[in-house]
Amino acid sequence: MLPIMLTPPVDLSVQTLRMVLHAHWGIDADVIDYRPVGFGSHHWSADSRWFLTIDELDLRRASRDDSTAAAFARLDAALGAAGALRDNGFDFVVAPEPDRDGALVVRFSERFALACYPQLAGESFEFGEYRDETHRRAVLDMLVAIHTGPRPISARTDDFAIAHREELELTLADERVPDRGPYATATGELLHANAFALCRAIDRYDALVTEARTAPAPMVLTHGEPHPANTMRTDDGWRLIDWDTALIAPPERDLWDLDPGDGSLLAAYAEATGTRPRPDLLELYRRRWDLTDLAEYVHRFRCPHTGSQDDVKSWEELRGLVATLAEDHP
Repeated sequence: MLPIMLTPPVDLSVQTLRMVLHAHWGIDADVIDYRPVGFGSHHWSADSRWFLTIDELDLRRASRDDSTAAAFARLDAALGAAGALRDNGFDFVVAPEPDRDGALVVRFSERFALACYPQLAGESFEFGEYRDETHRRAVLDMLVAIHTGPRPISARTDDFAIAHREELELTLADERVPDRGPYATATGELLHANAFALCRAIDRYDALVTEARTAPAPMVLTHGEPHPANTMRTDDGWRLIDWDTALIAPPERDLWDLDPGDGSLLAAYAEATGTRPRPDLLELYRRRWDLTDLAEYVHRFRCPHTGSQDDVKSWEELRGLVATLAEDHP
């Protein structure tokens, strides 16, 4: 999961958004309001008709050596996969509106990229548990359709890497984090106090990756984050939103958090697709989710930060995650 976004960038004005909307989509919006509703991207509503997603490309870099150009290329490829599905009749896929040149996401400065969506009317859900079994089954049905459908040409392939892993390992090796904000020192101390368990968790993940590469699984297009908060129920049916992490990968990338715990949804997936989910890959992606979050929070607090509302929430999440990983190490 990408960083928590509760406050807009201080250096991005509403007037700039109006100019970009007009230049690329021919949209002249009167009222543009910030919506603190997601992770990884900033969101605005334009005239209650358009839903705007703004990505800070620096936050999408996978490492200190990664470039914003590479980050934009990954985002463009993922959203391109969603667009291809929509164009091939997958009506439940919510993909961006193409601009005048056919682009689904526009880089309008060194830092920012914009995707524009029709604003959907319907029921949204919080991150966490599915509302009921009907909700869970609807997600399964959408995933089966995606996994058994065509693989868009634009989609990239999962390499099992953990973004910002080098900063995580650097912090585990040396608790002295550069003092670039109110949570820097505390982050180093927290990881140092739990270093043994966290290193064991990383080692276990690496062993699972080795196993996955030794015994390759079927590869399908995956959404990447098909949790309840990325679903909507509209008058026309269920929808799957936020395709910015779409990749070609083993199906377990989408399945590890879907089953209620009794194996019923995994069995239903196997019956529908002919592919039985592998326990080792389900564990791999469960651990990868937690380690990616851990590395993302560490990266955040190794960078300059001010103690904003986003930082406060991220610190709370980091502490809870470390406690969970410390209890869960093999």
